[in-house]
Amino acid sequence: MTLKPLADRVIVKAVEAEETTKTGIILPGTAQEKPQIAEVIAVGPGGMVDGKEVIMTVKVGDKVITGKYSGTEVKCDGTEYNIVRQSDILAIVE
Repeated sequence: MTLKPLADRVIVKAVEAEETTKTGIILPGTAQEKPQIAEVIAVGPGGMVDGKEVIMTVKVGDKVITGKYSGTEVKCDGTEYNIVRQSDILAIVE
C-alpha cells in the first residue's frame, strides 16, 4: 500500500534515536518522549487551501521538527507515519 498526501499535507516518519544518559544508560526510543524530529516521506501538491494559495516548501528527505501533538498517526505495512499539514512543521533541520 502507498500513501499519497493531498493538498498541503506532508507524511513524515519519526527519526528513531537512542539516547545515552550521563551515567551511560542507553534509553531505547520506547522509553523516551515522542520524537519531534522526523523525515519527510511524501509531500502533497499544495494548491488552494482554505481560500489561500499554498506553495510546498518542504521536500522528500528533509529532516523537520513538528509540533509535539500535531498530525494524525497512521500505520502502513507495519511502519508508523504521521500526516501533518505543512503549517504544523516548525522548522527544517539542516
